[in-house]
Amino acid sequence: MREILHIQGGQCGNQIGAKIWEVICGEHGIDHTGQYCGGLDLQLERINVYYNEASGGKYVPRAVLMDLEPGTMDSLRSGPFVQIFRPDNFVFGQSGAGNNWAKGHYTEGAELIDSVLDVLGKRLRTVKHGLIILLMMLLVGLQVCHSLGGGTGSGMGTLLISKIREEYPDRMMMTFSVFPSPKVRRNRFTTSGLFIKLNFTDSSFLVMTILMS
Repeated sequence: MREILHIQGGQCGNQIGAKIWEVICGEHGIDHTGQYCGGLDLQLERINVYYNEASGGKYVPRAVLMDLEPGTMDSLRSGPFVQIFRPDNFVFGQSGAGNNWAKGHYTEGAELIDSVLDVLGKRLRTVKHGLIILLMMLLVGLQVCHSLGGGTGSGMGTLLISKIREEYPDRMMMTFSVFPSPKVRRNRFTTSGLFIKLNFTDSSFLVMTILMS
């Protein structure tokens, strides 16, 4: 079974990602505690694409959730599907990026990026019979949900994309990126973010914010 690692970053990326997991859980018959409650064999046939099976028959998303401030993570923890995630799936800072691409890419984001990569690496490993088995042979690719406006999703998001390409050059990477509408002036867009993203990803889906309102 080929597997996918999901990453969501920033306020926008995490809000979209939360909805994505609600839909995936519904399709596979996974309830808010991570237990299978469906009634079709087809639901379990490819469940390992997005989930790792833990003890007690619980299915845990193969995911990393990141932000530079705790507010978004607190919001996710109060959501209906918080119990399906491992506590160490959440990686966040305290300062935030202040809607600034450079802070997310070069300063605050750069300080947190190693922690994100460490958690990402752990999600690609499993322990069985006392041996560490690398899942890289099964990992077909990674998908990233983020925004191209603002600070964390754009600045740190593109930093992470470039780091992933360095660490896993032979794996496919797909991004779901929210492109800021010109009518939303508080969101600053940088061409640097778009340039980095398009140069390091294999496939990108762009959605403009005005289409989501």
